Amino acid sequence: MAAKRQRLAQRRKACGYTQEEFGDALTVDRTTVQRWERGEVDPHPHQRPKLAKLLQLTSKELDELLTSDTVIRTAVDPRVHREVQADDDELESWELARRVESSDVGQETLGRLETAFDELATAYPKVPPQEILQQVRKYSSYVTRLLDARKTLAEHRRLLVFGGWLSLLGATVHIDLKQNAAASARLQTAAILARQAEHPEIEAWCYETEAWRVLTDGNYVRAIELSQIAQGIAPAGSSAQIQSTAQEGRARARLGQAKETYSAIDRVQSLSASLVRLDDPEHHYQYDPAKSLSYTATTLAWLGDPVAEQFARAVIAQLDPHDDIAKWPRRVASANIDLALVLVAGNRLDEACDAARKAILSGRVVPSNHWRALEVVKSVEAGQLPEAADLRDAYESLGSRHV
Repeated sequence: MAAKRQRLAQRRKACGYTQEEFGDALTVDRTTVQRWERGEVDPHPHQRPKLAKLLQLTSKELDELLTSDTVIRTAVDPRVHREVQADDDELESWELARRVESSDVGQETLGRLETAFDELATAYPKVPPQEILQQVRKYSSYVTRLLDARKTLAEHRRLLVFGGWLSLLGATVHIDLKQNAAASARLQTAAILARQAEHPEIEAWCYETEAWRVLTDGNYVRAIELSQIAQGIAPAGSSAQIQSTAQEGRARARLGQAKETYSAIDRVQSLSASLVRLDDPEHHYQYDPAKSLSYTATTLAWLGDPVAEQFARAVIAQLDPHDDIAKWPRRVASANIDLALVLVAGNRLDEACDAARKAILSGRVVPSNHWRALEVVKSVEAGQLPEAADLRDAYESLGSRHV
């Protein structure tokens, strides 16, 4: 070993590093450190600033330590230079392959994260939104840490996709809670991650979710525009395409556009006809054929079509045949509001009051849907039913900001 390179090894030891620890700090292996210290190769230029920092040296002092007899030998014997270059090329190729394949993330971790997201998306219709949001925050923090970790390109993309889905679900929960600023921020993050990962379905869901938000705010024209953008981005036959078509139909129903509403209903049924019934139909981002029944009930109820009653009752009978409001999923509560709306349109106010009261007392009506319940409350009050006061009390217990 050249005397100068002995000083390199001594300096490393004086700074408290083993060869393996020193290599880890510089993201190289122990063999590379050994070759530096034997004077066989020099560190690459991009490695030198960190090398100097670890050894507590200036750039000039580091250059002095790195002067080796390798240069002297190559000046004396060109054959040695060619042999060293050939060895360098081989080892650099191995090092490149090692760096590309090295990872602090791993397939198992990503698999667990993806499973965790599916569980959250399935729990979404049944679990209070605040609880879902707590989990979203926890996993989002973990994703942020993993993005700084060493990983393969394939793992990086999977992590972006997971982060995109997670941000999308977080935005959906914020909308349910009427937290619009937070919802917008998470939607923007989800869209950025979707584009980085080249994942059009997540990007389409971002537009569909924003369409739902503006629809609940009463901006039906903008909801139609956003739904159509989502349909244009979504992969053919995907859940995002089906759901954004359904969203367009709802918005058109609120505008009283009967012809266009029925057309959207037909397109949803056509697109979902080829789908296989899911074992667990509650996954929010996997469109199950059974959901088209709930969608049709809501859309027809908003349009004022009396046929909505049979669809709403079918949803209730299918999802909760025992009429136990304590165990209702969110779709049953929504179906009861749909039923109440169509009963109001038919001037059957006492029945409408009963259906709305059940939905409210179930605890499954999220803040973003309070306005739908309020429409029934106001209609019952306008009809001066004796039950109107009890229904208003139940509605006020929701803590709604809509008055």
